[in-house]
Amino acid sequence: MQTFVYTARTAEGKTVKAEVQAQSEKEAAKLLQSQAMTPIDIVAKGEEASIFSGLKNRITSKDKIVFTRQLSTLISAGLPLVQSLRTVRDQIDNPRFGSVATDIISNVEGGTTLSDALGQFPNIFNQVYVNLVAAGESSGTLDETLERIAYQQEKDESINRKIRGALVYPAIVLLVITGVVVFMLTTVLPQIESLYADLGEDLPFTTVALLFLSNVIISYWWAIIMILIGVAYGVYTYSKTPDGREVLDRLKMKLPLFGDLFQMLYMARFTRTGATLMRSGVQMLDMMAITGRSVNNVHVEAALERAAVKVKGGKALSDSLKSEKIFLSLVPQMISIGEQSGALDDMMAKAASYYEDELDNKIANISTIIEPALMVVLGVVVGIIISAILLPVYGLVGKNF
Repeated sequence: MQTFVYTARTAEGKTVKAEVQAQSEKEAAKLLQSQAMTPIDIVAKGEEASIFSGLKNRITSKDKIVFTRQLSTLISAGLPLVQSLRTVRDQIDNPRFGSVATDIISNVEGGTTLSDALGQFPNIFNQVYVNLVAAGESSGTLDETLERIAYQQEKDESINRKIRGALVYPAIVLLVITGVVVFMLTTVLPQIESLYADLGEDLPFTTVALLFLSNVIISYWWAIIMILIGVAYGVYTYSKTPDGREVLDRLKMKLPLFGDLFQMLYMARFTRTGATLMRSGVQMLDMMAITGRSVNNVHVEAALERAAVKVKGGKALSDSLKSEKIFLSLVPQMISIGEQSGALDDMMAKAASYYEDELDNKIANISTIIEPALMVVLGVVVGIIISAILLPVYGLVGKNF
């Protein structure tokens, strides 16, 4: 028996983190599901504490996309499911993913459906993936469904890559600015501090403040690093709590420049995932529940839960979403057209394409704004430090002439 640390969602929607004893990861997942909990993450105890454990043999989105598309191609070619799985498994380079594929094959050979076999690994195959596979199995269109899943994953990965790119650039520039400031405070200022003392004149406030900051950094750099690590760990830990997630998810949509970006991201995820689920035959209420969890924002999920109650009471989806301010106006409008024309999945897909294009434009605009703005900030910061260094010298020269 092994001890696993798990994060799961209860039937009431609460996120819990605890330990469970099981023979394997998939047995731990089964145990949690039997207790009416949806596993989010399951890790062997001891591995979760390692900084590099998440990087070792990590199963990437690309791994899953290749697996899904290859499996779709083989099934479409007429190969039996188990033979298709074995063929795909033999082409997997990632040892961990290969082990998972072997377990999936064993379960399918034992009579388990593919969706149930995939569901034993919730930290690899999310609920959207599993439900789509289940819908494909029941409708006899598993190959087409897997193709849709691969397309959905590619879209998600493309959007995530663009968002990361938009956030990484300013982070790097801010890191450079911080490095320049620390270098000047800890290297340049100490070298000329003795010169200031020999001047025998009162120093400007800016110079005095920077000298004080320089001495603090040099004397207590270890304490500053510990404080920064403690704050980062505290924020990370808090963000994993329900209250922390609420605060962080709301902050994402309120950030200057990036708030609209995240809101468009959530709309694109909802409509793209919803369209994929509807095309695979998933019922409306199930679609809303699954997309709510896949959007990865608790406020959007809560809005969809409220809308689902109205839909269950007989109200149209478009009307149910109109009262939720978190949804951009185009979403209920496109859904309304889809409801009237009987092509809801097509309209949701068109809305997803629109927001994905808008995301591209928004990211380009943000990059255009941020680049010169950060350069100005860098120039101002360096200018302040240089002026604080040179002002006393210029003041002395002025007095002598």
